[in-house]
Amino acid sequence: MFKDLVLRNRSYRRFDQAARISPAVLHELVDMARLTPSGKNAQPLKYMLIHSEAACAQVYPCLAWAGYLKEWGGPVEGERPAAYVVVLGDKTISNDFGVDPGIASQTLLLGAVEKGLGGCMIGSIRRNDLAAVLDLPAQYEILLVLALGKPVEEVVIDPVGEDGSIKYWRDAQHVHHVPKRELADLILSEK
Repeated sequence: MFKDLVLRNRSYRRFDQAARISPAVLHELVDMARLTPSGKNAQPLKYMLIHSEAACAQVYPCLAWAGYLKEWGGPVEGERPAAYVVVLGDKTISNDFGVDPGIASQTLLLGAVEKGLGGCMIGSIRRNDLAAVLDLPAQYEILLVLALGKPVEEVVIDPVGEDGSIKYWRDAQHVHHVPKRELADLILSEK
């Protein structure tokens, strides 16, 4: 059932780093993403696939992890992503990428879940540093980075508490809790 995929598609930030992801799997995931709708059907997105241990080690310090968890510096060695997909906008095609990166990235992450993987869509990126690491030509804009791997953490959905906080948090057992608003709080009207 599709809803099961959506429920399993959490923002995972800790992985079994030794469980590598093959280039073939990454190609398959990007192939799904390329089939998604695109504004004006311009298809301005391009992708860089990072899967070798050495390349992953270079990408990792260019990313920020879990803004609400101020005391946590990100996954430790051994729990870092086994691969990354860098989502790029090709400025020779368009300068406005609209919602295309979100649609393509969510599709790719749902495909990853179907394969027993997990991921995290990261927008907090030291873009200049990452562009230098990737030797990225100027025509490409870094839009998102998708961290991928075999999750080693549990992520659960909780209702938003009485205090109204939507900040995610970790308990003493390192379970990652993500408060979500109720459906009745989101639907303003029906006509």
